[in-house]
Amino acid sequence: ELGWTESIPYLDRPPSPLEFYREWVSPNKPCIIRNAISHWPALKKWTLAYLREVVGPKVVSVAVTPNGYADAVFQHRFVMPEERQMPFMDFLDIVEKKVTSPNVFYVQKQCSNLTEEFPELVCDVQPDIPWMSEALGKKPDAVNFWLGESAAVTSCTYYHYENLYCVISGEKHFLLHPPSDRPFIPYELYQPATYRISEDGSFEIVDEKSADKVPWIPLDPLNPNLEQYPQYAQAKALQCTVKAGEMLYLPSLWFHHVQQSHGCIAVNYWYDMEYDLKYSYYQLLDCLTKAVEVS
Repeated sequence: ELGWTESIPYLDRPPSPLEFYREWVSPNKPCIIRNAISHWPALKKWTLAYLREVVGPKVVSVAVTPNGYADAVFQHRFVMPEERQMPFMDFLDIVEKKVTSPNVFYVQKQCSNLTEEFPELVCDVQPDIPWMSEALGKKPDAVNFWLGESAAVTSCTYYHYENLYCVISGEKHFLLHPPSDRPFIPYELYQPATYRISEDGSFEIVDEKSADKVPWIPLDPLNPNLEQYPQYAQAKALQCTVKAGEMLYLPSLWFHHVQQSHGCIAVNYWYDMEYDLKYSYYQLLDCLTKAVEVS
């Protein structure tokens, strides 16, 4: 289907596995699900004070940038954050504004960082979402933990994952585009680079010279440069806010840009997508878009 509703629909309860696969996964449609995680201890327990007590001095990976944009196009490069190893309590001091910093800090390392770096917290959530695991016939590839400042932004991107994004506290603000908007969304190749802190405390951008160029979306959907990317005017964004206790089903191949309230805590589950007909259609659309751009 190439037509989408004006807003993301809500479900008042978690669906059955068959219902979810038939109504949402197969047609590749997003929805927000209420009462799917209301039984999680995390909803009541995960205050910053509790996280400080349970995780405390443990050293974890924190993405640090000068502007809040990690993994984003900046100065004609695809710039990745400084991946800083620091005690979790020091990170919480920054989030709680007990310590000031000109930089932006975000616990956002993926690769299942909840289970790998925060195993103390796993018992407060679920190792998987049972009805999703049954619907897809598989367990999630990764379970990720997110906590950061309001200035931390996820630039526009997409993944080959079925994504269940669960907000524990605060709010996440999503701007979404269906895969059918691919012809209107610019993709370019960029030299990969990484932020590195210099001796005077400022950031410098260091090229990853041996790495291949990275395809990424240079456009900011919140402030699009329509003179440079006029085709984006034909795209139709959907926006939604996912509140504490709610779960967003973000289908595979959907473009998304994410903002958050300060100190927002979230957990998401990445299930590998089925590389079926919809994937073939997306690949065709992508190839046709590139062919038109070249011509």
